[in-house]
Amino acid sequence: MSLSVFVSRYRTLSKRIDSELRERSAKGSLFIVSAPAGTGKTTLVDMLLKEFSSAIASISFTTRKPRAGEIEGKHYHFLSPEEFEKRIAEDEFLEYVTLYGDYYGTSTEWVKSYLNAGTDVILVIDTQGARLLRSRCTASLPSRLVTLFIAPPSLLELEKRLRGRATDAEEKIEQRLKCAQVEIEEMKFYDYGIVNDDLNAAYDALRSIYIAEKHRIF
Repeated sequence: MSLSVFVSRYRTLSKRIDSELRERSAKGSLFIVSAPAGTGKTTLVDMLLKEFSSAIASISFTTRKPRAGEIEGKHYHFLSPEEFEKRIAEDEFLEYVTLYGDYYGTSTEWVKSYLNAGTDVILVIDTQGARLLRSRCTASLPSRLVTLFIAPPSLLELEKRLRGRATDAEEKIEQRLKCAQVEIEEMKFYDYGIVNDDLNAAYDALRSIYIAEKHRIF
């Protein structure tokens, strides 16, 4: 291959890569983060949002009662079951599930508006919701979909954490542990898996994935 041919091909490739990057940067990416309750996903996502202004966390709608310290519009949008079901009927949710007897859902229009504006959206949702998004929503969303699963080092450690935070009754803890066993089996369907044995190490892995995805071309 002559030098002139090589230079011509290199310039063509560079233009294509530049075009791809410009197109990617014009739209945000959708990051799904799932984990059993008590694994530390909320803490890790909060750390990521503090460091990167290019991302925002979606605020889910739910019919469960607010916990102590939770604020409407900051932690969740709290709805009555009747209002939630009305929004289901009006097809307002990108995904919704029933978990521990309560509804949880994500607003379609809210997510699309931020993705179209070039902001990355992080959805902290359970494995049911992630499965729904992978199966039916990726084609209709203007973004790349990236899925991450955060796992506890062990179920014994997870039980210790759940009891230590003292927010749930014994029956609820047992329910969460049973669900955790099922959720961990779903980890193999995610793009990335992080074991939160050490918070700083887990965050290093999370931020590295985020940075790498921001620079992925194809």
